[in-house]
Amino acid sequence: MLDTTEFDACVERLSDRLRAAPQSRLQQGAAAEGLALARELSRRAQRLEGAADPLRTMPDAGVFAVADQLLVAGRDLAEVLRAAGPEGAAERDAAVALVVSAGRRAGF
Repeated sequence: MLDTTEFDACVERLSDRLRAAPQSRLQQGAAAEGLALARELSRRAQRLEGAADPLRTMPDAGVFAVADQLLVAGRDLAEVLRAAGPEGAAERDAAVALVVSAGRRAGF
């Protein structure tokens, strides 16, 4: 079983920051960045699970839902990565980098 502790912590931290952000900051791009990240994490989880194309796209549920969408997508990917075992280490590391990068772009 692959350890996803670092990835889980990064996703939770960014999700918490999005949840605590004022509406103005969310509307200035932080929510869009969070949604783009949630969609990418969801796509990665679907691919690793062997889902057939076309992959499902996470809907835009609004700026106040993006933190929860990110958390759900992150937990889904973490579950798939844990099941992948050691072979998923490179994907886990890439996902951590994605979350950190998205957090920076969102201003967190």
